[in-house]
Amino acid sequence: MSAQGVAVSWLSCCGSAVWRYSTNSPNYHIFSTRSTIKLEYEGTLFSEWSVPGTCSVKNKRSPQTELRCSSPGVHSIRPIVTGPDSEEERNLPVDSSHICFLWYFKVVVVIWIYDPENADPNELLWNANEPSLNSITLTKQLATLGQKPAIYTTLRKRIYLPHDKMENGTWHVLIPMTYDDALKEIKGNQVAFQDCFIADFIFLLTFPLLTIPEIPGYLPITSPHGSQLMAAWAACVPSSVVVVADMETFQTNDSFRTWTRIRVPPNILTEDERHSVSDVSLSRDGIFFLINGILYIKSFTEFKRLGISENLPDSGIIGITTRKWCWVKYLLKSKRRSSMAIWTKNEVYLGYIFLKFVKIITTEKLKNLLNISSASTLTIHNVEYPGHPLELALFLNYCNTCNVNKTIYLVIYNEDTKQWMYQDFALDVSVDSFLTPHFIYGALPDFILQDKHRIYYCYHNFTETGVVQTPTEFGNLSRLSHNSIIHDIFMDYFGNIVVKMENNIMFYFKINIRDAIKLHLWTNSKMKSFFLLSSSAQIYFIYVFENGTVQPREYPLKLESQSANFNTKEKCPYMAFHNNIFHVFYFLDKGQNLSIWAQIVYPENVGLYIVVESYGPNILQEKDQVHYEIALGYCTKTVTVTFFQTINYEAVDDYFKLQDQNTGLLLVQLRPSEYSKTCPIAQKVFQLAVGCDSTKFIAVKGFNKKDCLQHDFFYVIEKSYLRNQPSKNLRVKYNWKKYGCPLRLDFGEKFHPLIQLYNDDGYVEDVEVNFIVWEIHGRNDYSFNNTMKKSGCLNEAQTWKSMTKLNQHLPLEEVWGPELL
Repeated sequence: MSAQGVAVSWLSCCGSAVWRYSTNSPNYHIFSTRSTIKLEYEGTLFSEWSVPGTCSVKNKRSPQTELRCSSPGVHSIRPIVTGPDSEEERNLPVDSSHICFLWYFKVVVVIWIYDPENADPNELLWNANEPSLNSITLTKQLATLGQKPAIYTTLRKRIYLPHDKMENGTWHVLIPMTYDDALKEIKGNQVAFQDCFIADFIFLLTFPLLTIPEIPGYLPITSPHGSQLMAAWAACVPSSVVVVADMETFQTNDSFRTWTRIRVPPNILTEDERHSVSDVSLSRDGIFFLINGILYIKSFTEFKRLGISENLPDSGIIGITTRKWCWVKYLLKSKRRSSMAIWTKNEVYLGYIFLKFVKIITTEKLKNLLNISSASTLTIHNVEYPGHPLELALFLNYCNTCNVNKTIYLVIYNEDTKQWMYQDFALDVSVDSFLTPHFIYGALPDFILQDKHRIYYCYHNFTETGVVQTPTEFGNLSRLSHNSIIHDIFMDYFGNIVVKMENNIMFYFKINIRDAIKLHLWTNSKMKSFFLLSSSAQIYFIYVFENGTVQPREYPLKLESQSANFNTKEKCPYMAFHNNIFHVFYFLDKGQNLSIWAQIVYPENVGLYIVVESYGPNILQEKDQVHYEIALGYCTKTVTVTFFQTINYEAVDDYFKLQDQNTGLLLVQLRPSEYSKTCPIAQKVFQLAVGCDSTKFIAVKGFNKKDCLQHDFFYVIEKSYLRNQPSKNLRVKYNWKKYGCPLRLDFGEKFHPLIQLYNDDGYVEDVEVNFIVWEIHGRNDYSFNNTMKKSGCLNEAQTWKSMTKLNQHLPLEEVWGPELL
């Protein structure tokens, strides 16, 4: 079903009055003096709009009207209402940017340029199949001036260019579908038309993700009546989402532009069971539902109960979770990595693809590992995947009498090393408290915890803990939200944190920040809503209505946080924070090092510095260098860090053991020593893998598999040129797949192979090592340019004759060793 086909009456919900704004630009990408800002008041007491003199309103007395601001700056906007109360004022930052146009793309990929202020309605709704007349004219005009788009991938840094010839005012680009390079960005040349440029556009493009079809006669599966929305999404494909409401379950693969209902066959669940979903998870195997302590899966082919036959408990399951942060690449020395975790009060299971489950720990074993008395009570409180791609965090309940208070402890399990690590964290809470963890996107296992009323923080590797504070009520968010309780917390890759209450009041802060501010109302208190991340990495609301339909709505988090922070006069302590970290994953092989730099610019006498933190095995050394300069009242501090190893692998007793001890995965982050809620980016995080890159391979220069026509090709070796003098000539079939295109050489030209190193990203370097070449079919009509003596050998090296004699039981291609090709 299409979200655009849903008719929504916002005024039908009887919550508190709110007002919002929107633009024609998706995700509020352009919010400038050129933008038409659409104002919308939801309520019954509206009188007129109050706007500054530099802005004009199309109809001042209409609850829904259009606003334009001719001057850049922060403009105070609010509706005037009848009655004693006044509506809240927003301080909207209107830019004077020269960015006016946007890229439009369709999955094929077809690209054109459009002006959101003069676009066709279908283009604004992003369901256009072809450009409008205005867009065709604009695209052709900019193309004449030299504009041409290119698609850049974020992870692998690939570049894809369009065909040379345009078709009907559009560019066509061929892009391979990949799972590990899904995030892409459209960029163009620096070409202006009427002093206007085109904004870069980020989007997600991966293999087509199918939604489970709705089958006639199947019945709804829901959460209990009156409960809040719950959702699950794919960490690396956030546009793929499942939302469970108290009347239906919905699935989408395109951030709810279209969606389907998930229903189950009759006679498997009772009526009460179908309306008792307590948790949901999404994986490649299907959708997992937790119902009354039992795990079920809904796939394309079936809906079934999981239990003993899948190595899971038949009942007593209290939670399921999947990874929240996307790491496409990582170094894994063991065979596999889990995709989900399942737990009871006393057991933890890991789930893998194809419905494989393994029990990894019990509380009895944890008591022994933690040296806890067998008389004490230890149960599993909650489980969550942290930011590390190979770890799992267990929050444990510990108490003796368990009448009034209990202590929450934390242990972390590494799936690669199979080690359990007790962390320096303990939190005393009442015995009936339940805490939900949310791990920060970072190198260290930093996190926040939520109960019904407060947010607890644990920053800087367990060295700073406390309760997130508010201007009043000592951090009790319920008292600032008309006694509502916390529903959910949204976190993104940029360090933003939004706390949403059940009545849709929201609070905002950033990672490593210890206080929160209240955001402006955006949704009335009766609406069922949930925060999600779109395919363009932007936050949006999903609304579920009583008639069983859903609608997505973009949320301008950046603008709203700036407006809420405006009156606090809070400023970012630094002016700029730069670095040269362009990847999220780096590989260090033997003998290699990695140098990175970061630079911070801040006002004189502030005293900031750059913090470099790493988390993982102690297998690398670091060398730091700091450069400092001051000019015109501003300080610039640059830190350069080099990571390297000095392990000597020569003449060791156990080479492979030493290699295993000095390989592994580190997470590294760089951050300013201080920042605030108004700073744009909190920290930079990347992986540093030390070991052998499994994607590397070697090839001989000049051989490729593209520049020739592959066909059945045979050649004959004269029997007189063969070893052992056979009675017949040898007919050999050339292996195109293995060797590639043959290399053409002059008969008299000496051939010296040049070995080159490649990985998934292409050519890396020439391999400057000694190597051997041998003939595998038994020819003996070749000679060598040099003898061992002329080459300076002190001792006789291995020869073809000696090796074939030594390995008579092996084929010729294996007597010397592994092949290069």
